Amino acid sequence: MKIYTKTGDDGTTGLFGGGRVSKTSVRVEAYGTVDELNAALGLARAHSLEKATETVLEQVQIDLFCLGAELACVPGKESKLSMKAIDGDDIARLEKAIDASEGALAPLTNFVLPGGSVQAAALHLARTICRRAERAVLSISDSQVRSEIVVYLNRLSDLLFSLARTENQAKNIPDVPWTPRQASRT
Repeated sequence: MKIYTKTGDDGTTGLFGGGRVSKTSVRVEAYGTVDELNAALGLARAHSLEKATETVLEQVQIDLFCLGAELACVPGKESKLSMKAIDGDDIARLEKAIDASEGALAPLTNFVLPGGSVQAAALHLARTICRRAERAVLSISDSQVRSEIVVYLNRLSDLLFSLARTENQAKNIPDVPWTPRQASRT
């Protein structure tokens, strides 16, 4: 089987359940950004993360494939996917992981700059892609996206922030607090 089909040469792509849409549609942008997020998590995982972080992100990547598949489906045809959709249990799992990660961290008293260790920097990058994915999903008509998808992405970005701080702590690299620039007095 060849990797190329030539069916997208006209600037369209097929959705699960039939039908074609422009590659510039908001739906394609949304599931494409979720795919980008998944790739960013793969890159982060290639940087020797802490075992607990690795375990959480392995499941998140599986979740994101399911979430992306649902977004890549013709609205109303999701049952053709024959997979479990993201639901409240998945959101609760993320919340539990956030609580576990935050429990070992010093409370935040100010914003922190993204970075520190390579691992934390990769997770911060994934966090910003996650926020963009959330915005892209929200640009799809409300009636065509389940609320669980939006909530999942919102929680995931919080989790990625917390895991980035956890990775810095594990490597004895302090988070760098953001210090606002002083306004010039003229």
